Amino acid sequence: MKIILFAGCLLTSASIIAEEQALDTSNTSADFETIFVEGQRTNLIGSSQSASEGVVGQVELSQRPMLRTGEILETVPGLVVTQHSGTGKANQYFLRGFNLDHGTDFSTSIDGMPINMRSHGHGQGYTDLNFIIEEAIETITYKKGSYYADVGDFSGAGSALMNTQKRVEQGFIELTLGEDSYQELTSVNSFQNDDVSWLYALNLNYYDGPWTDIEEDLQRKNVWLKRSQKFEDVTFDATLMLYDNSWNSADQIPQRAVEQNIIDELGSLDTTLGGDSSRNSINLQWYNDSFSANIYAIQYDLNLWSNFTYFLDDENNGDQFEQVDERTIYGGSLSYTLPSNNDFLTHHFGAETRYDDIEEVGLYKTQERQRLGVVRSDTVGELSIGAFYEATMNWNSSLKSVVGLRYDYYDFDVTSLSLSNINSVDLTNNDGKDTDDLLSAKASLIYSLNPEWETYLSAGQGFHSNDARGVTGKVDPATGQSIDSVDPLVRSFGYELGVRGFISERLNTSLSLWALDLDSELLFVGDAGNTEANGATERYGVELTAYYRLDDTWSIDLEYAYTDAKYRDVPAGEGDHVPGAIEQVVQTGVSANFSNGWFMSSRVRYFGERPLEETGNITSDPTILANLRLGFRQDNWTFKADILNLFDSDDHDIDYYYASRLSSEPSGAAIEDIHYHVLEPRTVRLSATYHF
Repeated sequence: MKIILFAGCLLTSASIIAEEQALDTSNTSADFETIFVEGQRTNLIGSSQSASEGVVGQVELSQRPMLRTGEILETVPGLVVTQHSGTGKANQYFLRGFNLDHGTDFSTSIDGMPINMRSHGHGQGYTDLNFIIEEAIETITYKKGSYYADVGDFSGAGSALMNTQKRVEQGFIELTLGEDSYQELTSVNSFQNDDVSWLYALNLNYYDGPWTDIEEDLQRKNVWLKRSQKFEDVTFDATLMLYDNSWNSADQIPQRAVEQNIIDELGSLDTTLGGDSSRNSINLQWYNDSFSANIYAIQYDLNLWSNFTYFLDDENNGDQFEQVDERTIYGGSLSYTLPSNNDFLTHHFGAETRYDDIEEVGLYKTQERQRLGVVRSDTVGELSIGAFYEATMNWNSSLKSVVGLRYDYYDFDVTSLSLSNINSVDLTNNDGKDTDDLLSAKASLIYSLNPEWETYLSAGQGFHSNDARGVTGKVDPATGQSIDSVDPLVRSFGYELGVRGFISERLNTSLSLWALDLDSELLFVGDAGNTEANGATERYGVELTAYYRLDDTWSIDLEYAYTDAKYRDVPAGEGDHVPGAIEQVVQTGVSANFSNGWFMSSRVRYFGERPLEETGNITSDPTILANLRLGFRQDNWTFKADILNLFDSDDHDIDYYYASRLSSEPSGAAIEDIHYHVLEPRTVRLSATYHF
């Protein structure tokens, strides 16, 4: 006899997997075969606070052909993941009119541990996902907007919470080979012993890349080990994650260098760029249906060499620089949900704390990765404490409200590790301490039209913290001139009207109209070691998602996002466009799983032109990228072929507009130009997977 359990998702015959959280199969009779079906999106009617929430399962992650690990975040509708440097560096992220850089204004975490790095050597909120083993991720829960009391720092545009698996029904080992010396070995397996389960995940990745004048020489190593044990109604998890990586970079290049045939689009003007990084963590979690808590420790370091302006500032040695980040992060969180006796009122409250003990966050002048002198080097201690309360009131069977408050406190302490720098600037002037706090309010009103349709009205205050060096900064390390410090915490306010439908277990759809105001986009720029002044902004947009199961074989999906982003209170005659704000994003996919073992998945991503400077006169071109996966399953084997950049597009992954100088250009020249990173050419990767 066969039992099929549906996990509240869109249903496709291809999406048949064992989900340990759905049922403990250890007590299942041998006469029953238990199959758990999970599709593209979970039905959140009755449980979500807005139309901009969603849950992505391992099935959807496993079906997507991806060039890079960071592209798992493109499962968040409207979010674009690109890269302007080497594979080992954090990706660039775009969402809701934000050029999120490497993570500012979008919060990410895994098993309750933060991924965003505060006061980071390269950029505030730096989100490097290269330590993720995507095959060991169980779910990604995303929440766009600032309406959720349990999300704090970097929450303006939204958040993504990743949860790892505790055990898998079938272990596997997979070998992938591809062009440009691409080699990847992945294995995930678990073992069960009474109430204790062990899971390991291993990923080794080597890649030289398609670049004409460098070998990327990517050497990425990931190991995860997780122990899970049940004590009556409480589960205890202990997770160890180890990550190490090194790589060479082909960074963005100036358009004029290609037009003048100095280099081609896959070339470099500085062939000594790259980096190395590691991230090691241990995380302890306790949880049940109403309670969760965790404590963690993360050791992290990065050395990153970049050169964006070539010979603009230093005509003899070039403009290469090194960014250093070495830290240990300690923290923890707890939350508790307390229902009332009459089911009218549910209380949800919690607290969290985090301390970044940054041994060094530094910026050095370099040439061919050799240090010529320090621009600035600091030790930083940054403490945050947050607490939240959220009340859910069920007024009747159709109407409920969610009201929340959140309080956050920050303490910053910056001390220079050098008395002066290569420019003879007294760096101790930037030493200092500061504190700040914020009280944020959130609210949502949810009305169920019927079991298939639900509407939402949501509003809330969010924020992002700024780099501690910008908070205490008083002088520009390049010139010695006085500068204004940045606000420690930057407030945002967002609101949204939305509707969600889950129809006949075939169509899962949502529509949201949203707006977001940000008090200031004043940021500390890690690439320069100083502050960049940007004013207040306002954004509004519309997002549409639709996931449809045609039949037991075919499924299609469509995601569309439109955004208008402008600076507020701009003086007459000055531009009000926000550079890097993508106006339109479209993603669509088709997947099929045939009864004879064959399967396929194809995806197309489009993101439109965007302004590269404030007047809007200079824009990027649109970018279209298509990926295709073809595969076959038989017995314990799976074979698949990924064709990435299917049509061999030479569109741009990313574009910037700024001044630079080539070595052949006149002394003192500062030529403003588009600098871009082209999509990697079409590449084929073949995989063979053996299931234990």
